Amino acid sequence: MLHFTLRQLQVFEKVANHLNYSRAAEELYLSQPAVSMQIKQLEEHVGLPLFEQMGKKIFLTAAGKELFHYARNIAQQIGEIEAMFDQMKGLGHGKLTLSVVNTANYFTPQLLADFCRLHPNINVILQVANRDAVLKHLADNSTDLAIMGQPPAGLDISSKKFMDNPLVVIAAPTHPLAKLKRVKFAQLAEQSFLSREQGSGTRSAMERVFAQHHIHPRINMEMETNEAIKQAVQAGLGLGILSLHSIELELETKRLVMLNVEHFPLLRHWFVAHRNTKRLSSAALAFKEFLLAEQQHKPQ
Repeated sequence: MLHFTLRQLQVFEKVANHLNYSRAAEELYLSQPAVSMQIKQLEEHVGLPLFEQMGKKIFLTAAGKELFHYARNIAQQIGEIEAMFDQMKGLGHGKLTLSVVNTANYFTPQLLADFCRLHPNINVILQVANRDAVLKHLADNSTDLAIMGQPPAGLDISSKKFMDNPLVVIAAPTHPLAKLKRVKFAQLAEQSFLSREQGSGTRSAMERVFAQHHIHPRINMEMETNEAIKQAVQAGLGLGILSLHSIELELETKRLVMLNVEHFPLLRHWFVAHRNTKRLSSAALAFKEFLLAEQQHKPQ
């Protein structure tokens, strides 16, 4: 008969999800030795190793993979229990876990500040990651809501758009195209671009618009953050295509310029998303309604 505790199972689920003791410890507000001890005790109860280490990386064993399947289901049920009690308590209490893609973090803190002024007793956990990681948070049910560009079709996800997300072409003020009042799209074929990584929403939108005009963009560098692209564009390494939300400070301080290119800006949208089967807590439901109601009346 197994005698492990619910806490040990929760710790295991976090370590198995991240395959990283440090990340799990941060999320659980525990020290890494405490996490390691919980895993060791759980393995003793199970009688089998749950993780194996190869170099600096850890992997789930066959027993670990089986336990992870059940641990995720139990974590989801615990989350539903918490959501049910939050609803019974009302918005005086509650917790909201929110995952956002990197670009959305330029405006999400202000939205949360406005929301928390209305509901000061709600505890918010904000997770900022790339698109693939946010989709994984949704799939793993480790977040209540996500803010992202267009969610991919075919997933068990409910999504609604709440705000415009215009993509623009940016350049250093000294770039030759910065002197032109109007840039023809064909002129972009001759330029070097700094781009986000494959799979990012910005990269996908960029590739679509170039394909529509039968032009293959010259991508000289791939970068995983908007900040890296902005710094490289400022240094004169090429042009970039980013969300207008991510460059407002640089435009204001004239460190970057927005080119007036035909067919731009590319108008995309920000979506608030969650799993279709997710039972939203009062806090999560209130934040979703806040986004849908408040942002529709604000100028974009």
